[in-house]
Amino acid sequence: MSRVQFPTSIASRPVYGTLAPRPGKAHLMMADAEGAEALLDLAAQDAGLMARAHILYIPRTTGEAFTARLRALNPAQLYIGPSFDAALPRLRRVLSDAHMGLQVYLAGTEGLMGRAAAEVAAAGIPYGAVQTEHRGSLARRMQCVHCKGITEDVTTDPFVCSHCGLNLFVRDHYSRRLAAFQGVCIDAEDPGNVPEPVELYK
Repeated sequence: MSRVQFPTSIASRPVYGTLAPRPGKAHLMMADAEGAEALLDLAAQDAGLMARAHILYIPRTTGEAFTARLRALNPAQLYIGPSFDAALPRLRRVLSDAHMGLQVYLAGTEGLMGRAAAEVAAAGIPYGAVQTEHRGSLARRMQCVHCKGITEDVTTDPFVCSHCGLNLFVRDHYSRRLAAFQGVCIDAEDPGNVPEPVELYK
């Protein structure tokens, strides 16, 4: 089990809880990698939930072991895909077809939960109605505030922007709209004065 106790931070930083069954006719569940553990724990609390569940799962490199266990839950629908982008059309279709009372559960990495929560919000479901549980990697989805490029799975601070090459300081400031933390140039006033990267987000 790979739960993390996040330290207190600035107000924009997401706060994650523990998934719990809610009454509803339909249940949309999305997870990546170790996020499958949270869905398995959810099913253990209420096995009947799965008969009305549509699961979208992205194993990534660490979640293949959970695929068979998710299938064994016999959800109403199960999609297993290679990436969030590959699953996105299906997620949008499920949200566009949704009726009042859809329950949404997101689990896994911050990148997945943030991007999925943004899609759910765009579909008109309020952020507070979405349950989230962090499991697995702490790697961050980062936006460079200078070139606006997004770098996925950032594990070090500082890091080099994959788009413009600037050395960026990893901030806790988070944009729900972009589903990304913000990175700011660390050596703007003293070019080349960059501390050694430290792996903070494994």
